[in-house]
Order: sequence, then structure tokens, then C-alpha cells
Amino acid sequence: MVIKKSEQIVTARGLVKKFGDFTAVKGIDFTVAGGECFGLLGPNGAGKSSVVRMIHGFSPVTGGSLAVFGKDISAGSREIKARIGVVPQDDNLDPELTVWQNLVVYAGYFRMQKDRAESRAEEILAFMDLSEKSGHVVEHLSGGQKRRLTIGRALINQPDLLILDEPTTGLDPHARRIVWQRLRRLKEAGTTMILTTHYLEEASQLCDRLLVLHRGSILEEGAPAELVHRHVGSHALELGLDPGQMGMLAEGLERLIKSRQLLGDEMVLFTDQGRDLAAKISARADEMDIAISRQMLRQSNLEDVFLKLTGETLTGDHEEEPGGDR
Repeated sequence: MVIKKSEQIVTARGLVKKFGDFTAVKGIDFTVAGGECFGLLGPNGAGKSSVVRMIHGFSPVTGGSLAVFGKDISAGSREIKARIGVVPQDDNLDPELTVWQNLVVYAGYFRMQKDRAESRAEEILAFMDLSEKSGHVVEHLSGGQKRRLTIGRALINQPDLLILDEPTTGLDPHARRIVWQRLRRLKEAGTTMILTTHYLEEASQLCDRLLVLHRGSILEEGAPAELVHRHVGSHALELGLDPGQMGMLAEGLERLIKSRQLLGDEMVLFTDQGRDLAAKISARADEMDIAISRQMLRQSNLEDVFLKLTGETLTGDHEEEPGGDR
């Protein structure tokens, strides 16, 4: 089925997920359009996995409404699942079967004819650069190869929606980038994707639009670059100094400073005029004989946005929600 870019693939209104007395998702609203890569960004326990599990019908909705392909998920779960591919957080391949067998056996869940299943397996192995591993037992694959096979398996039914729950967790940087390349190719081909991640670069590389989640609620929504520009500007100036002296250094420079954040014994100034601000801070520190132990100007990123909004980092330790959101 051809999905139009104007079509709303997922529509959530007041979506709630509870586990006993614990509310993992707190009445959120969002939509996912055809052909976009829609990201759910947040740390462990933010509610990301609970959201995607409700979308693919694995976990029932507690409250609010959730429509996928225009159908209520609770009423049309079987039909909806047939049009979705799911890549779980952890690889759940059959380790005793070969790469080829994992794909063909999985095709049976969609009642696919043998010749069609074998044809799809060949296409997927070529696309994921695993053709040479076709006859290898899965337990002998590398972590990156297993992850690519897990993604390939989710494509066996040519899904209209691909859900990727932390698709590159545990991979080394090289393997992660290979996975990103394949996902970009799927996106270019028009595949609608929902991606959960706590990797900043992954969100920036792949997502057209993001929901920033924190403890089950939406903090912000928008394109990655838009969120950075809106909240923290283009650059961050990190300064190691006595926080009590920051006011003296910054006096008169407020027009250059978009916001500021205290991190331990360091101050971070966010700005759209990085070099100008850094030069003026250095000059003023010399004039006032204020010691700056460390000064670094860098580009701002999504971590800065999240830190400004919550006072927490995306990679810090957080309590996991029931059901294993990570």
C-alpha cells in the first residue's frame, strides 16, 4: 500500500499508560505522518518503549485514544500488526537457526507463500549486506550483524510502518553507522519510521521530527535543529570558574547570552554569537583578574536542550518503568 506524506499514520490523543499505581505515559498528544522518521527522545524511564508497545498492539492503552492507519488500536489490532515491522530493544533471533532460516521462518507468521518468503529473504539479505552470511548460524554473527538481521527480519512483510526501539544500543560506533546508513536508505524509499533513542547523534542523523519525553510527559516537539535553535542557540561556551563570579563576568553581555546552566563547578553559556561572547568573556576575565580554569566553545546539541529543560542528562541513571523502558 502506498502511504501519502499527508496521511496521518499514528494519532494519539491524551494517551495514558499505567502499570498499577505507576503512570508511565501521562496523557500525551502526537501524530506521525507518512514517510517521516519520527523520534521519541529521552532517558531510561521516559516512557518511550511504553508508547511504541501501545502503537504495535503489544501493550493495551490505559486511557486516551490511539489510532494507527486510521483504526483504533484496540479494535483493529490484528489488521494493524500485519502492516507493522518491529525491531525490539534486544535481539530475539533464533540463535540455532541460520540467517536465511530466521527470515524464512519469520515470514510464516504472515502466512507468506514459500517462494515469496524466499524472494523477500534474498532481497533483505542483499539490502542489509548479509548475503555472504546467509548460511551462518546466528550465534556466530557479530553484534552489528545480528542487529542488521533483526532489522531485516522486521522488513519481511514490507511494512507500512517500521518501529525501531533503541535500534543501536550496545553497538560500537562503526556498527552503529552501518545501521544508520540502512535506515537512511529506507527513509529515502519512503518508509515511515518511529524511532526511540537516547543517542543524540542518532536522533539528529535520522529524525525529521522529535518528541522529547521526560517521566512520561512531552517536554518539547520539533525538528532537531529547530529545538536546538529555539532553546540554546548555535553554541555553548563552557567555563570553569567560581559560579559567584559569573555575574560580574556576564554583566552587560546579556544580549549575547540566550540562557545559562550551572553544571557542578562549571558554567555553560548558550548563545548564537559564540566567538564574540568567548572573546568578550576572556577579555573581561583578564581585566577583572578572574581566573578561568577551563574555557571551551562548542556547537550546541540536543543534550543541551534536554539539560536546560530538565536539569538532567539523557544518559544519566534513571529508574526504569515497569515493562522495561530503557
